[in-house]
Amino acid sequence: MSVPARAYLSIGEVLSKLRGDFPDITISKIRFLESEGLIEPQRTPSGYRKFTSVDLERLRYVLLAQRDQYLPLRVIKENLDAMDRGLQPAGASDKVARPALGLATVDGELSAANFAPSSEMRLSREELVSASGLADGALTELESFGLITIRGRHYDADSLAIATAVAQMSAFGIEPRHLRSFKSAADREIGLIEQVVTPLNRQKSSDSKARAEEVSKEIAALSIRLHAGLVRAGLNRPR
Repeated sequence: MSVPARAYLSIGEVLSKLRGDFPDITISKIRFLESEGLIEPQRTPSGYRKFTSVDLERLRYVLLAQRDQYLPLRVIKENLDAMDRGLQPAGASDKVARPALGLATVDGELSAANFAPSSEMRLSREELVSASGLADGALTELESFGLITIRGRHYDADSLAIATAVAQMSAFGIEPRHLRSFKSAADREIGLIEQVVTPLNRQKSSDSKARAEEVSKEIAALSIRLHAGLVRAGLNRPR
């Protein structure tokens, strides 16, 4: 019977995995990078470090950035923080970390995959305004109307998607106050979806919970397609 692989590595095993690409790496160097806050391995009850595959990849990134790009630890730490928050690190041509977003579509329409829980992206207010092109005052208005909500101290990927759409609509003279009806319509659609999946959520099995999530995403995607079809039909109606 095979023994399952451990979910963590000792510092010696990490050293062994890195040494092929970084011959000069030492245990002291790994400990130093930990003391600088670039990695945070867990500890066993007896105090030994436990490194995960994520810790190993972070170490590879740090060592490559030092060797190939000559980046100081301060910049590397800023880049790691950006990646932890779902951003692309600042590059030579762009000094500001930027979100990396993509939308899954089917025949040009949003798919159910777009309604999965949003990524772990975490943006400051300044980052959200910069990335979306939205004016700070408009963001304040959107928050007052409930279209955007800060989560703790950061804004998430959904906030960015909403802010970007509103910023682009503002080029046509559409202001945040004109968009309150969108929020009301979305709340009604959410209520309808919850009405459909509530019986599934009341069941105890994990299968029913997974099914409820799938149904929610499918109905959400269909509701957007229905909305788009209705708007197209209205715009193309003979005048």
